[in-house]
Amino acid sequence: MAAPKLESSRRGSMFDRRGSMFDGSFRQSLRDRLIPQQTRDYSCIVDLDDKTPVRCCSYRYFSEKITGFVKKSQDVLATAWEMGTSDPRKIIFSAKMGLALTLVSILIFFKLPGSELSNHYLWAILTIVVIFEFSIGATFSKGCNRGIGTLSAGGLALGMAKISEMTGKWAEVFNAVSIFVVAFFGTYAKLYPTMKPYEYGFRVFLLTYCYVIVSGYRTGEFMETAVSRFLMIVLGACVGLTVNTCIYPIWAGDDLHNLVAKNFVNVATSLEGCVKGYLDCVAYDTIPSRILVYEAVTDDPVYSGYRSAVQSTSQEDTLMGFATWEPPHGPYKSFRYPWRMYVKVGGALRHCAFMVMALHGCILSEIQAGEDKRQVFRNELQRVGEEGAKVLRYIGEKLKKMERLNPIVDILHEIHQAAEELQSKIDKKSYLLVNAENWEIGNRSRDLTDEHKISNLDEDLSRILAHKSQSEATLRPPTNWDAITSAKNPNNATVHGHNQSRTTVIQKQPSWPSRISLTPGSMIQPHDEEATKMYESASALSLATFASLLIEFVARLENLVNAYDELCEKANFKEAI
Repeated sequence: MAAPKLESSRRGSMFDRRGSMFDGSFRQSLRDRLIPQQTRDYSCIVDLDDKTPVRCCSYRYFSEKITGFVKKSQDVLATAWEMGTSDPRKIIFSAKMGLALTLVSILIFFKLPGSELSNHYLWAILTIVVIFEFSIGATFSKGCNRGIGTLSAGGLALGMAKISEMTGKWAEVFNAVSIFVVAFFGTYAKLYPTMKPYEYGFRVFLLTYCYVIVSGYRTGEFMETAVSRFLMIVLGACVGLTVNTCIYPIWAGDDLHNLVAKNFVNVATSLEGCVKGYLDCVAYDTIPSRILVYEAVTDDPVYSGYRSAVQSTSQEDTLMGFATWEPPHGPYKSFRYPWRMYVKVGGALRHCAFMVMALHGCILSEIQAGEDKRQVFRNELQRVGEEGAKVLRYIGEKLKKMERLNPIVDILHEIHQAAEELQSKIDKKSYLLVNAENWEIGNRSRDLTDEHKISNLDEDLSRILAHKSQSEATLRPPTNWDAITSAKNPNNATVHGHNQSRTTVIQKQPSWPSRISLTPGSMIQPHDEEATKMYESASALSLATFASLLIEFVARLENLVNAYDELCEKANFKEAI
């Protein structure tokens, strides 16, 4: 409840100069949209004093506890079943982990040759548990880090052990100092920016060094300790890598490829939803609180579409880091496959998704243009939205098939033409987006006269204004302009989520001034004609904002196409069919 109140006061500060506007219907209408109805229905509040207290250790107490435990268990089982059915790879990965641990345990049970190896069997099991990751790239990355860290730390520990033997009675002090020095420089090197992918290797390095120094000092067998630990780690790594790679391999490169291709479809769906919702004048009966704090919402495809693209930055970087460790496989046949270009294409798509987020913000905003004005630009706005979604889906489909764009056909031709038509319509109907009575070019003579009475104008400015044509200075909007297209009356749509108590209801979205009551004692008095015109002008400018954001989205598409062409060239995609 704190977030809606903060938002309400923030918007109310816009009208601080008008004083009484804080107590008007604008604030009430804003609160009605932000605060769910359930929280304002005081009839639903249960008096806590009327509830019969439950005594501890009573039959009712244990009955409620058992019922709650059973219900939670059912929810956990249902969630686990849904997780397994939605992505069967998780079940396969769990089975592979169990198989790898079983194989290592069998080898240990049958006693490997050499009793000293059997004493360090735990390191083989720990190695499998640590390096066995979901994707092949992550497994290779951790396995390589663990192997290099163990080998380098073991060699350094053996060298330090030889030196400590020569110190005689100062061996303990020398070992303690060496551990401090190695830990300091190893930790500091781990914090170096370029060493971030090898952070796990540094941890293994420190662990192995300390283990060899301490265990070898106790037993006096530095060499045996280092070699045994290294061999058991190699055993665990070989078993883990073999099982994870040879049995239903899961490649991080495939996940990165599918993620970027899926984001194209999600952004296209959000773009179409934003344009359609704005032209149909739909509005949220109650804005979900999760949208206000930018959390995941499953029952709003418009919001979840662009959010998945915006939030995938860290996931793309992680998958790209793992994919670089993977050997050539499937369609990715080159040893140095340009996985970084996928991240670049995803960044260009995210740059476009920001505009879709802003378009959705226009629907969520309190300032809205009237339906009649939106219908004037309906065809142009709708065409730009449809063509933009078509371009995104086309690139996403080509990316999924790993094909180049058609060099003969310009995929941006249609959407550029649609954007030009929208801009031309805005130029012709610009009088609908501003208060024509207060145009500067129509009142320039009067403004110059008033300013001349107050202060002397600069000579250069006066010379420039003197050359202005008389026709421009007296330009007025003619009275016989084209009639506004009659607005259609779309039916109210309702989007039902999974939870009926948190349903997102779509209703007809009125313009902002119409929400303001003009009755005595309200924000705006009937005789306050100037304030009324000010609010009407602000609501009309919201339409110009939506149109300009849509045109900006079209402008950003060219950068996206260029990034995809670069990916096609470096990844050697096949020619378009």
